[in-house]
Amino acid sequence: MPPGVPSLSAPALIALVLIPILLYIRRRLAWRYRSHGRPLPPGPHGLPVIGNMFNLPKFKQWLGFQKLSVIYGDILHFEVLGDSIVVLGSAEVIMEFLDKRSANTSDRTENVLIELTGADVSFGFMPYGNWWRRHRRAFWQHFRPQAVLNHYSVQQTMATRFLAKLLEDPSRFKDHIRYTFSAALMELLYDIQVADEDDEYLSLVEPVLEGVSEGLVPGRYLVEVLPILRYVPDWVPGAGFKRRFLTWRTAAHELKNVPAEHVKEAMERQEGGQCVVRDLLTKVISTGVEGPALAEEWLIIKDVATVAFAAGSDTTFSTLQTTFLAMSLYPEVLKKAQAELDAIVGPTRLPNFGDKDSLVYVNAIIREASRWLPVLPLGVPHCTSADDELHGYFIPKGTVLLPNVWAGMHDPQVFPDPEVFRPERFIRDGKLDTTVRDPFHFTFGFGRRICPGRYFAESSMFINISAVLHVFDIGPPVDEAGVPIKVVPELTDGLIAYPQDCRCTIKPRSPAAEKLISKSAQAERAH
Repeated sequence: MPPGVPSLSAPALIALVLIPILLYIRRRLAWRYRSHGRPLPPGPHGLPVIGNMFNLPKFKQWLGFQKLSVIYGDILHFEVLGDSIVVLGSAEVIMEFLDKRSANTSDRTENVLIELTGADVSFGFMPYGNWWRRHRRAFWQHFRPQAVLNHYSVQQTMATRFLAKLLEDPSRFKDHIRYTFSAALMELLYDIQVADEDDEYLSLVEPVLEGVSEGLVPGRYLVEVLPILRYVPDWVPGAGFKRRFLTWRTAAHELKNVPAEHVKEAMERQEGGQCVVRDLLTKVISTGVEGPALAEEWLIIKDVATVAFAAGSDTTFSTLQTTFLAMSLYPEVLKKAQAELDAIVGPTRLPNFGDKDSLVYVNAIIREASRWLPVLPLGVPHCTSADDELHGYFIPKGTVLLPNVWAGMHDPQVFPDPEVFRPERFIRDGKLDTTVRDPFHFTFGFGRRICPGRYFAESSMFINISAVLHVFDIGPPVDEAGVPIKVVPELTDGLIAYPQDCRCTIKPRSPAAEKLISKSAQAERAH
């Protein structure tokens, strides 16, 4: 022993050895008591401290998780810095846990990315509780099934405008899709007439949706697991993400505040027409609330309108692109749809909502588009509110739950040849087959978190897709020599996914169809 260094007594040495051992034993016993001896679900082996940080797929996670499910089963577990992530890899497990047992699986995890990307303007990312319920009740007033009927006229008008834009410039069909759905929602929500695709309000949509799609992918940004990195200056190497976050967050807050304030100022001047924001605010004011209570209600109204505008246009935006792609790759499907439309609708008018129940094949196309390339291939993450059990595995409180919607929609046992676009899989005896797994039950979320705007989205998809198929032929893209270009159906990466390449040719079916489009557009403008 060197001079001046105090020696440890035998009891002290024993204590130094025993205390860590006893603490470890205590922790193990506490875990065993909490888990009732159940194991965590299987998954890849992680590293000390950081766990499975490097095992999470980084690109198109739904495909990586699907491959891992072949090895470990339909319930996958990952641990990152002590936090649990469970991937639900089959439709049956998803519905069992997120739908039938939603009392404990309807929460959202506290994630610093939600605030940093501006996604906190959406009540869809709020924790489960009274504040979220107040938002949902306000939203439901205008988007429940009966209320959606009041929106049919605007949706029909926008579908007619969409056809006219396609006729004028079919090469920009993606821009026309975005304009059509966003313009309809801007009118319904704020009584704002959007003149063209360069409108200042519509310019905010892309960065907001980009922030949600790219910014909230689990495991993509280190700041998610090390929140202290949010305070690192953006000029520090590796902190460039902060500039992207600022762009997304600024757009989200402008989208939340600017059009809503437009409505409020119009009301103060006793100007403007009827819209959702005006109706909600009028009802609140009529109750006599004022001061902080009124400010709180106004915040809810702005949140509700924002999520309706951003999310409401996006499901239809992606699904309609998928439909264009599918029609270009499967001409026989297009011909069957047009034959049905010719028989039910006829050549002298456009489809309307009264035709919906009769257009069985068109409805099957919409379901197949939602299944084939789902807009939310990993859904929106849920979170457990308390410790739970699933198929004998222990699921700790606070576990992030990722439903692999893609895997459920591409299960060959349910959907033979899942990579093939085949609407017939949803039809039996000339009617929609209700015994087949319905993609809408997965597209719009689960349990208490199911999207309250799903009925509006469904009606938007129907009226636009049926109108397009009635008057346009859609084929593969061609090069300068007129040779067809092969397009591979794939999704972009991100929480919200779109067809990676949906190029196609769009032409009127006939001179009569072209006249019908022009005539309908003229009648709409005159009206």
